[in-house]
Amino acid sequence: METLLVSPSSSSLSSSSASIPSFSPVQRSHNLHKNPIFLKPQNLSFTKLNRRTTPCAAQNMSSSAASASTDGPLKKEIKLWGGRFEESVTDAVENFTESISFDKALYKHDIMGSRAHASMLAHQGLISEKDRDSILRGLDEVERQIEAGEFVWRTDREDVHMNIEAALTDIVGEPAKKLHTARSRNDQVSTDFRLWCRDNIDIIVACIRRLQVSLLKLAMKNDGLIVPGYTHLQRAQPVLLQHLLLAYVEQFERDVGRLLDCKVRMNFCPLGACALAGTGLPIDRFMTSEALGFTAPLRNSIDAVSDRDFVLEFLSANSIMATHLSRLGEEWVLWASEEFGFLIPSDSVSTGSSIMPQKKNPDPMELVRGKSARVIGDLVSLLVLCKGLPHAYNRDLQEDKEPVFDSVKTIIGMLEVSTEFAQNITFNQQKIQKALPAGHLDATTLADYLVKKGVPFRTSHDIVGRAVAMCVSRNCQLQDLSIGELQNISPAFDEDVYEFLGVENAVKKFSSYGSTGSDCVASQLGYWAAKLDINRET
Repeated sequence: METLLVSPSSSSLSSSSASIPSFSPVQRSHNLHKNPIFLKPQNLSFTKLNRRTTPCAAQNMSSSAASASTDGPLKKEIKLWGGRFEESVTDAVENFTESISFDKALYKHDIMGSRAHASMLAHQGLISEKDRDSILRGLDEVERQIEAGEFVWRTDREDVHMNIEAALTDIVGEPAKKLHTARSRNDQVSTDFRLWCRDNIDIIVACIRRLQVSLLKLAMKNDGLIVPGYTHLQRAQPVLLQHLLLAYVEQFERDVGRLLDCKVRMNFCPLGACALAGTGLPIDRFMTSEALGFTAPLRNSIDAVSDRDFVLEFLSANSIMATHLSRLGEEWVLWASEEFGFLIPSDSVSTGSSIMPQKKNPDPMELVRGKSARVIGDLVSLLVLCKGLPHAYNRDLQEDKEPVFDSVKTIIGMLEVSTEFAQNITFNQQKIQKALPAGHLDATTLADYLVKKGVPFRTSHDIVGRAVAMCVSRNCQLQDLSIGELQNISPAFDEDVYEFLGVENAVKKFSSYGSTGSDCVASQLGYWAAKLDINRET
């Protein structure tokens, strides 16, 4: 999967005499990465420290955070915030409170924010242009090391911000110590997280578009195919399969809208809010906001560091989308069963049984249905996390990353496999056509016929109900009743009634806007083909 990630051009940062780089939204470079959410394991090495570890601490070391580097042990560092402390935290506390095992996913956005912040500090005269250029060159080197798999992530440096800042200090020395002027990890992490979420909304929207295109192409391949429509999982009325598939396209379009709306509200910059109260230094928050492609700085510094509405809204949109995907999965799992037999998945998207050699299971869509629970659970975790927090920042908010990362990774997987499944299924037209007569699907159309003859709908409903009862007793269809038998039930019936009977005639009679009538569905297909830029002939 190709991914659009935002990164300032490193070439504009390499010269020691470079002018202050511009990071306007128009100039955001689009670097393509195969895995946008998490780095490959080989790019994430951790170094054990030369310290005594208790059995409890050793047991609690996360496997994702503690795979040791082969470079040998390093001496435990004094914390960047450790000036007033006389002793270091215990191993158990350090291992419990570290976040580098997961927030390293924010490295690119952390470096972006630092570039913009350093440029602003120089512009405002808070650091020299020489120091700015040293910082920018050092950040380029840190990013290069990370992406080359050479960077050593250290748990004693706690998080992505302090790992990068400490590494920057190792590279450029004293100028790096000026980078944290007029910012806190509180506004820094909120900025990083908003940038990460913003980019991943774009990735998810692109995945939704691919699924919509696959569903639309599937609809185009099955022109005119009528299937039973269901309410309460009981036969209801005949519908075109195209109409049913386009119903999912419509649902996913609302998911796109929710994500883009969320992105609009998310796109405000916390940077410069510092810990919670802002700063007395002459910073320019509008400059950093513009450099990072935000709409504007957040107005209230307390709100800027404590707000997590943007992730709650993001995960809410993901949860609704997961519900849509789960419903699609459920329908296709049912339709692939022997009892329905309407859908045939290819072998490439099916699995077998370890004990029953005849089995062919639509496992991908079962897992889509199952993984929706994870996405919904991630939202619930965040809601519970945030519900009791006082203003402003609290360490609890460190726990907001993993549910968001999991939600995004899971929803992208669900979208991709649903797209793959849609591209590798066929519909069993013979089985569907054989199944159509059951259920008297044309009964409502027959009631509409009587309404056109001037019969009140409630009366026509009763008349058709008696006609259906006659068919049930005779094991026949409404179109099998003679005109005499129909007129014995109601004199309103005439010879033209047979133009309304049978599923094909019933579908032809639907004409209201948005209905399953052939002309209406053709109009819907045309709309979506234009919107998704699909050639209807392909």
